Amino acid sequence: MAEDEKIGEVIHYFDKIGVAIIKLDKPLKKGESVEIRNKKGEAQNLSVDSMQIDHQDIDEAKAGDEVGVKILGPVREGNEVFRG
Repeated sequence: MAEDEKIGEVIHYFDKIGVAIIKLDKPLKKGESVEIRNKKGEAQNLSVDSMQIDHQDIDEAKAGDEVGVKILGPVREGNEVFRG
């Protein structure tokens, strides 16, 4: 299996609406699968069905962007995001 590709890190989590803000190190497109891992190695897998920058829907984001992604469960700042 290929080595995991880290694409970003969670910098904020809005628990009331279930949205993680991810600072990207690499590009990300809508429809891709990602895995968010906590410090214990536990992971949450999800498909990026919607992605926003400044409340505007986007189809792709580039390295350096901070994107909002709807997720299934809570995450913490500093959790790493991998292409999955």
